[in-house]
Amino acid sequence: MTNWIRYRVGGKTGFGTLEGDTIREHTGDMYAAPKASGQTLKLADVEILPPAEPGKVIALWNNFHALAAKIKVAEPAEPLYLMKANTSIASPGASIPRPETYDGKVVFEGELGIVIGKTCWNVSEADAGKYIFGYTCVNDVTAADIISKDPTFAQWVRSKSFDGFGPFGPVIVSGIDPMPLVIRTIINGDERQNYPVADMIFPPHKLVSMLSRDMTLQPGDLICCGTSLGVGSMKEKVNTMEVVIDGIGSLHNKFTQ
Repeated sequence: MTNWIRYRVGGKTGFGTLEGDTIREHTGDMYAAPKASGQTLKLADVEILPPAEPGKVIALWNNFHALAAKIKVAEPAEPLYLMKANTSIASPGASIPRPETYDGKVVFEGELGIVIGKTCWNVSEADAGKYIFGYTCVNDVTAADIISKDPTFAQWVRSKSFDGFGPFGPVIVSGIDPMPLVIRTIINGDERQNYPVADMIFPPHKLVSMLSRDMTLQPGDLICCGTSLGVGSMKEKVNTMEVVIDGIGSLHNKFTQ
């Protein structure tokens, strides 16, 4: 199991492996045989960046049995998904402001994220793991009232693509089995979500396989696996958000309004 992290220090960006509070700097391509430089940095001395630079961000809807049952919708035969703008990406620790053009409900959605490591098209479920670089924590922030604002067109992409609405990280963990993991979301100190990856309708390997039939997945692409029970809106002036996946890490952000 390896924790990969991206950072900025001295005006330059870099990447490496995180071991405790120490970053071991690497060079080359993070997805293709990166090499340790022998240099180390203290975590406290760097600015933590999103651990990947996705060319595209794919976000799942209705991917958990428990949520489908609660909201009384049929479980899909194929993945239902949308695309989030990559300009929505925010760093771990970032403060996310309310969009100036929107005054409705903003909700949190703690999720497991899949980061692709190799170019992937039309792969089998059995082979999908070879194309997954690792897993990360995601908060799929959503301007919920926009989705159904216009009765003629569901505005999923707009509702999820405001600047800052896609924080993920702080690390990508490779060499881990995601199926035993549990996603928890803590808002202002209160646990609001606690649900297992094992309840997914389309678990990670199957999801990567099925998405790769629709489009080419490329190194760094981020797949947000969807959320389950406990999604809610943020009501305080300053809201602390934490998405915790034991075995991966803890993603901290604030939402201010």
